[in-house]
Amino acid sequence: MPRMLDVSDEVRAEIGDEEADRLLAGENAPGSYDCTSCRTPGDSEQERTSTVLFIGDETAVLAFAHATCLPSQVVQVTEEQLRGAVKSITGDTVDLEPDKIVPEQAVLGVTSGLVLIAGELHPALVVEPTGPIVRPGAVGAGDDFLPLLIEQGFMPATELAEVPPVLHGWSVLLAMGQLHAVLQPGSSGGQPVAWWQAHQPLQVTDGWRAAANKHQQVLMFAAPVGSIGRQPREDLLREALDKAAANGKLVAAALPLAGT
Repeated sequence: MPRMLDVSDEVRAEIGDEEADRLLAGENAPGSYDCTSCRTPGDSEQERTSTVLFIGDETAVLAFAHATCLPSQVVQVTEEQLRGAVKSITGDTVDLEPDKIVPEQAVLGVTSGLVLIAGELHPALVVEPTGPIVRPGAVGAGDDFLPLLIEQGFMPATELAEVPPVLHGWSVLLAMGQLHAVLQPGSSGGQPVAWWQAHQPLQVTDGWRAAANKHQQVLMFAAPVGSIGRQPREDLLREALDKAAANGKLVAAALPLAGT
């Protein structure tokens, strides 16, 4: 069955007409995939799907996204960013001629889960980028994700033995039982602005929502790319969080709940 794929002119120019035609005919495109933007499942036989080509210094990865999340496009990244992102992308690696590379901002992956702390379940969000986060204006391929968050008030977490302090001014926006955004203080005391916003509202479990309403806050944990990964179960997510904390690669804060 032909896939409901969008292949932009710039993607076609990079992969060639023959490969693009094979994708459109359904020969090389997956039926189901994990969206490279929101990381939830998609089906190219049932919904419009964008082809997204990540280009590194020497290689490229062809990924897929819901058309409602991202348009079909070419995203140029460093080879280091590409290696980090490939863990969260389902796609084929394509050899390309080296070209001038313009680093792009990494995508923030957000996972919800319940975390047991001091005998009580707390709703948590785990944030991990698909690539290194570089401080604006910085030169080099370092990762400033955790230092930038610490500057905003997040605290390094060496273990998950107690609930982290509340970070006032930040909040987690729930509306009609779905996760919409993580909000941060606006400039000069203005209205809060979205630090992260879901392309489509994310479903959370009844247990997660009940815990959020009980505590009126959500714990946010953040780690650099490659520290947590996509964990299919909450016990595995907890193990990954404990490991990241022990390795000094985790920051945390309790964010007040906005909405219900």
